[in-house]
Amino acid sequence: MMIIFAVILPIIAGLANALIRWKGKRQMHIYIMASMVVTTIMVWTMILTPGTEQMTLVSFPGDLSIAFKMDGLSMLFSGMISLLWPLATLYSYEYMEHDTKEKTFLMFYTVTYGVTLGIALAANILTMYFFYELLTIVTVPLIMHTLTRKAILASRKYMYYSLGGAAFAFIGMIFIISYGSTIEFNYGGVLDLARVGDRVNVLLLIYVFAFMGFGVKAAVCPFNSWLPDAGVAPTPVTALLHAVAVVKSGAFAIIRLTYYLFGADFVRGTWAQNTVMIVTIITIVYGCARAVKEPHIKRRLAYSTVSNLSYILFGVTLMTPLGLIAALTHMIMHAFMKICSFFCAGAVIHKAEREYVYELDGLGYNMPQVFGIFTVSSLALMGVPGLAGFVSKWNLASAAIETATPLSYAGVVALLISAILTAIYMMTIVVRAFFPKENYDTRVNSGIKDPTWRMLLPLYIFVAVIIILGINNSYLTDFITGIPG
Repeated sequence: MMIIFAVILPIIAGLANALIRWKGKRQMHIYIMASMVVTTIMVWTMILTPGTEQMTLVSFPGDLSIAFKMDGLSMLFSGMISLLWPLATLYSYEYMEHDTKEKTFLMFYTVTYGVTLGIALAANILTMYFFYELLTIVTVPLIMHTLTRKAILASRKYMYYSLGGAAFAFIGMIFIISYGSTIEFNYGGVLDLARVGDRVNVLLLIYVFAFMGFGVKAAVCPFNSWLPDAGVAPTPVTALLHAVAVVKSGAFAIIRLTYYLFGADFVRGTWAQNTVMIVTIITIVYGCARAVKEPHIKRRLAYSTVSNLSYILFGVTLMTPLGLIAALTHMIMHAFMKICSFFCAGAVIHKAEREYVYELDGLGYNMPQVFGIFTVSSLALMGVPGLAGFVSKWNLASAAIETATPLSYAGVVALLISAILTAIYMMTIVVRAFFPKENYDTRVNSGIKDPTWRMLLPLYIFVAVIIILGINNSYLTDFITGIPG
């Protein structure tokens, strides 16, 4: 039953927060953090004492059900979520301290934790799809939190894109139910080839539709414009949108779709594989190129996310065990690197009220801790050896070279181009902060300083993980290597 409680607890706790009349913010903060920590403890208890038992919440006719199960992929994704969410919540306490709607914000923020865990722990395609749709519903209010015109338009675009993508994903689910031997996830796929018969090309077309449908949340071209626009939301929201909840749920769903439903063997070597791989390669280069041109800090990081998400999907589309290992490795590494860089940007916006790269001159001397951590996360995103990003990018390149197809080699070229462009758009921020123009006015930065421990503690933990995973990642690598098969 613990697996069900882990999903339900944050949802109930978040909804209850709207009904409780708190005497002060401190009591509310303790309550929210307690629900987060208890949920995280339950998740990690299940990870450390794994079981294969499936728990069914609701059953429907036709062998359909809302059910949960912890397999290797679930362990990886839920473990990542449960580590990052409490730290992100702690960060939000300082960021949102002057916000008049913090109670509503924390309600949806907590509910989203449970919904995302529902996706991670889903035992079948119906459960994953249900929580995938629910994720759109609970994150729309977070994007439109400020209720400005930009926020409303951004949330509207996000909702339209997500619902449109979900429609294509729904088609994929229906075909899996119709042509699969089961709706439960099974590494290698569930398609019953006797039922498929001569409809192979039809099923491949449906795979491409479903890939692009789930790919909307993973921000693949040409369905990525919602992600930079969503940057109008408070930074604790955008950081989780870009590093954990929404975008990683899209990538996670595509991994389930490819390796656990249709099966890599069914798609490998077909026009469908080439189609989705071309989409990911284009997105890798497009995202980096747009990031170089973008002057707004959060939008620049958003385009960086667009590119890095397709790193993951490129590994997936290689349709090999090594490709999946590389994709999963980058999913974890990118989560810590990107949430770290986003939270650094949020600290700058919160303390200095600067949102554009050209406004950052000299701020590194006023906020040395924030920009020092940002520098490390930037180097990691570039793929500098000794840091987390190098490990996952090396695995991706190795998997592509082992596949030895023209498109996989094109992917390696895209990764190299991306590395160069990443160095440009990330280090430009660092250089401006620590090496400003000689004639800049130091009085402009007067009174600006690093934030308090509530923001800095998560940042130090994230940067420590980035360094540790870059130096010694053997346990994580061994665990991920055991997932395929």
